[in-house]
Amino acid sequence: MKKTSITIAVIFGCLCSTPLLKAQSAIDALQLTQSDFKGTARFMSMGGAFTALGGDLSAINVNPGGIAVYRSSEIGVSLDLDFQNAKGKSPGITASDSQTKFYCNNFGYVGTTNLKGAMETFSWGVTYNRQVSFDRRVSGRAYPVGTSLTNYIAAFTNGIEADDLTFYDDYNPYLDSNIDWLSILAYSSYLINTPNGMSDRYLGLYHNGTESDAEMSVLEKGYVDNYQFTFGGNVSNLVYWGLGIGVNDLRYVRQTYYSESMSDALVYSNSAAGTTPGSAEYALYNNKVTSGTGWNISFGVILRPIQELRIGASIKSPTWYNISESYIGSVDYWMQQTNSNNVLKGTEYTDEAYFNWKLRSPWRFNIGAAAVLGTKAIISLDYERVMYNDMTMKTALYNNWGNVTGYQDAEYLNDDIRAYTQNANNIRVGLEYRVTPKVSARLGYNVQLTNISSEYADGTQEIFTAGTDPSFSLDKTTNYITAGLGYKFSNFYADLTYVHKTAKSSLHPYTSYGAIQAPAFDITQNNNSFVLSLGYKF
Repeated sequence: MKKTSITIAVIFGCLCSTPLLKAQSAIDALQLTQSDFKGTARFMSMGGAFTALGGDLSAINVNPGGIAVYRSSEIGVSLDLDFQNAKGKSPGITASDSQTKFYCNNFGYVGTTNLKGAMETFSWGVTYNRQVSFDRRVSGRAYPVGTSLTNYIAAFTNGIEADDLTFYDDYNPYLDSNIDWLSILAYSSYLINTPNGMSDRYLGLYHNGTESDAEMSVLEKGYVDNYQFTFGGNVSNLVYWGLGIGVNDLRYVRQTYYSESMSDALVYSNSAAGTTPGSAEYALYNNKVTSGTGWNISFGVILRPIQELRIGASIKSPTWYNISESYIGSVDYWMQQTNSNNVLKGTEYTDEAYFNWKLRSPWRFNIGAAAVLGTKAIISLDYERVMYNDMTMKTALYNNWGNVTGYQDAEYLNDDIRAYTQNANNIRVGLEYRVTPKVSARLGYNVQLTNISSEYADGTQEIFTAGTDPSFSLDKTTNYITAGLGYKFSNFYADLTYVHKTAKSSLHPYTSYGAIQAPAFDITQNNNSFVLSLGYKF
């Protein structure tokens, strides 16, 4: 059944029209901690394999020790033009979506001072990095479905009295109860109904013999922007160390649409039977807005035991986020009884929900090695371990006036995180070859493996959500293939990179439960982007 994670704080006076609640799930943590691949053109053209290299405005975000590689100061900016395309597949049906986005991936400044003694140089820098872009548009369609979201809602609503779902002059179930909002919305829009003689048992629209199809679309927008303050030193040209302090700014918007159309459904009847055969169509809309700020700290080193070899390692703490979230849901419905001209239609809305919570994102560990082949070539290899299984969430506590009084560990959500996720592995490979003293050619490959545990990866196990959006995505493997050119003239440089991204995931309008397999769409993203970096060294 759907795990109810909504609790209502009692609000008095002028606050009574604004619901204040807690409504998180482990899916929220997964949505906000997606991995991405953004940075300078040189960084991206070599697959991001810079743990052992440094000397790049994006690389110091992966390994702060890379700032100590700088021999001079630098200022630079990177721009990204991204052409996005996604296909959603179900058996026999494919839906396509596309959009074009323009980003500023990175800009920053690094200053370097020459010293006397064992520490030969000391460097410091301030950089902005678009760490994650959430922008995505996907859709899918399934026919026939063989089940219905309404039946799932009916299943987890069973046991709740219909009167508790009904609005009265002095009673608003969104404000005055702790009932799951999706149950209230579904009952208000006749998606679930009580059969004859029952006051706490519900039927959805689907039954044996019903013919139905389903359609879904998801629009995601937003970002994680990182502002990094880094400093480090070069010790005898053998050890390069660095420390970074990061401040993250997060914004995530998720807009979803899910509809079902069915004939021979069990639609509402005001007769004694409660339900009767008929036709039904409905669309569920959701809009969720999440924003937050957080901070993290990172430390890294690069060792150069011989001229031809560099070894790097770094550790990045979790980002400790304070998050605010709001959402609203609505249903458009249309129903007609068989052999009747009477049509039941309308639109129902939830109240607007808002709440606060805390998130501790995953730890990240990087190791890398690079071979410097004379003055002509560099080959680098990175391995990253991301500890998704170690994420934790906290929910806010409120007083009677709706003010946050503290936070408590959300143990049941943290248990879900540990069940749904596994620690992920990322591998990055880069090659740079100096064609002439001024021109360099680069190639790269970056693969990010799934963070979903094998038990849940196929989408057949029940996954709990919160609020009125029961949908979720499960990421699979993401591959990046990159190629670029760099040109130096005097103290200026210009780098241009092409990036091809292929990402696999599955989109689920709602969870499978028991023996019921909900529809799912296999999503394939094929994005092509061009990244331009311009900079000046002095």
